[in-house]
Amino acid sequence: MTMDDFKSIALLLTILIPAGAGTLLVFFPRDRATPIKLFAALAAALTLALTILIFAMYDYKEGGYQFINSYPWLDRPLNIDFSLGIDGISAPMVLLTGIVMFGGVLISWNVDRRTKDFFILFMFLVAGVFGVFVVRDLFFLFFFYELAVLPMFPLIAVWGSTTNFGNFIRAKEYGAMKLTLYLVAGSVLVWIAIIALYVAAGEFVAGKGIGQASFSLEGLAALSDDGAFSENFQRIFFPFFMVGFGVLAGLWPFHTWSPDGHVAAPTAVSMVHAGVLMKLGAYGIIRVGMTLLPHGAEDWMPVLIGLGTVNVLYGAVSALSQRDLKYVVGYSSVSHMGLVLMGIATLHPLGTGGAVLQMFSHGIMTALFFAVVGIIYERTHTRDITVLGGLAKRMGITVVFFAVAGLTSLGLPGLSGFIAELLIFIGVFKEYLPLAVLGVVGAAITAVYVLRLLARAFFGPVEDPRWEKLSDGNPRELGVSAMLVAILIVVGVWPLPLMNVINAGVAELLARFPGA
Repeated sequence: MTMDDFKSIALLLTILIPAGAGTLLVFFPRDRATPIKLFAALAAALTLALTILIFAMYDYKEGGYQFINSYPWLDRPLNIDFSLGIDGISAPMVLLTGIVMFGGVLISWNVDRRTKDFFILFMFLVAGVFGVFVVRDLFFLFFFYELAVLPMFPLIAVWGSTTNFGNFIRAKEYGAMKLTLYLVAGSVLVWIAIIALYVAAGEFVAGKGIGQASFSLEGLAALSDDGAFSENFQRIFFPFFMVGFGVLAGLWPFHTWSPDGHVAAPTAVSMVHAGVLMKLGAYGIIRVGMTLLPHGAEDWMPVLIGLGTVNVLYGAVSALSQRDLKYVVGYSSVSHMGLVLMGIATLHPLGTGGAVLQMFSHGIMTALFFAVVGIIYERTHTRDITVLGGLAKRMGITVVFFAVAGLTSLGLPGLSGFIAELLIFIGVFKEYLPLAVLGVVGAAITAVYVLRLLARAFFGPVEDPRWEKLSDGNPRELGVSAMLVAILIVVGVWPLPLMNVINAGVAELLARFPGA
């Protein structure tokens, strides 16, 4: 196989390997848990190796879409092709998905109830995520977007956990249903806007006598440049994409599904949910809304950055008052996704590039957070911060890994969160100075709740005799956590390879905005 042959099928394999693994798992005997887990781990390892290779082979100097291939799916009258390709924005997201998928499968080794069903759903969930990042056709982007969302309901409702702190009870079924209803509502808005784009494009090409419209993202972008979508049309329909995709990104005030979903989900699903799934929302705003409707985006960016600032402050303040470890991380995710939205809305190379880097950094960071919380819960059977204490004396390595995730969250220099937040804040300071100040205040509050959490839950005396005999994470759990820690440190110390790729994609995106 030549290099060109590999490039022509590489992106297709990122979808087919997890989807094929999920399909083949159907034929495994239900009571053979170990072979099921080994097969899932093999599929995840192959996918991770593939995503690393794809990212390493992406030529940032050339830029644009690469690894391109297209498969005809439906010709007339809709002109839908299964078209694949990645650019400098989607390439890091493909790598992120491969990393989190691999870690999630290994962390799920303790799933002992309906193991086969769990891994089948998990594989199809990840296949949907890959699909969103690698397709170049709006129809299939929406198809994979839904495929990535719908498995969340059974994964949470069946394998999740119910929160019960005295009078505060949140059933796992409640978290699953709330997540699904919110995300489906957002999908409705996205679908309405997609149909509106297709119809408007069809009317434009028919009037010009230049053929038929298609769902191709590149084709629609070219039509947008030619004036197919009036400025008024863009002002009306960009908010459909901003809010529709923004729901999945945790956009305030449509964020409330996210902490409840995080808390109810099993560990691996929480890792994918916060680490990757929320990035689909921000990616959708960039890839669809900003690319196809640039004039509408420019008009609505002040609103988006305002809501993103609320995300940062609200999420940070809410995290301060939580007593469940997962709720702290859940509201922290809302806050950090606010930074992503702020960076996107600057339409500045530094701010937007920082937002994409933050998407990658936050994905690794939250995957680490939830992996470590899962280790703690497996041994203590509680996530109540008020009854934990002194765990560092019994679970020292696990606590160190949690501390690294927390320090990344608060933006400690030398870790990936610092570089991402620095770029975002510079971009915001250049464009929206008052909101930048509020964003920095939110970052300061993050430091407060992270350091207070470390002090209350992990340091000091062992307050409960049940914790005297606790064991640290096993080699598999600590190995996954160590991998994620290493990535946070490497990106924090040497972000250049990642930023070279990201900047190539951001430059092409912002070229669509004359005033950027």
